[in-house]
Amino acid sequence: MGRGELSGTAVTIESLVQELTAQTGRTVIDKTDLKREYDFKLQWTPELGQMNSMAPPPGPQAPAAAGAPASDATGPTLVTAIQEQLGLKLESAKGPVEVIVVDHVERPSAN
Repeated sequence: MGRGELSGTAVTIESLVQELTAQTGRTVIDKTDLKREYDFKLQWTPELGQMNSMAPPPGPQAPAAAGAPASDATGPTLVTAIQEQLGLKLESAKGPVEVIVVDHVERPSAN
């Protein structure tokens, strides 16, 4: 996995869905019914929020100085890349989502 790139060998759709959930910050649900393992390489231009979350840790060299190619600002978005490069389609929908609700907090008592 890299900045605007995701690749895998013998990856299940379940694993891909988990990674897409992390990349998009939204719940992704598999409705493909695909059961095999797949090899793939996905490349896209990260949006501003994605770029910040995937930025490398601070160090003496910036990515461009380390020989990394410059980002192509005209490349496909993640959603477009998924459809064009993998033949899958992400559709936005409303539905039930698991959440954790903390309704009360207390400091622990001294032992």
